[in-house]
Amino acid sequence: MANNVPFCTCNSHDCPHNPCNHDEGCTPCVLSNLESGEIPACFFNIVDPERKEDRGDYLRKDFARIVQKLEG
Repeated sequence: MANNVPFCTCNSHDCPHNPCNHDEGCTPCVLSNLESGEIPACFFNIVDPERKEDRGDYLRKDFARIVQKLEG
């Protein structure tokens, strides 16, 4: 299935929550991330599109660290 969310930048196509694997948009991804204390990959892709920083485990603290480093 093609990605039905044109702005999605997530490359984890094996993830069952990726919008390319269902027709529910971003909801399953966001819900899964909220439940696990993580941030969706698309947020990381916005602040660090070239993946120069270590994203750790995609936790909120990893996102905050990258934002502070890149924008601070």
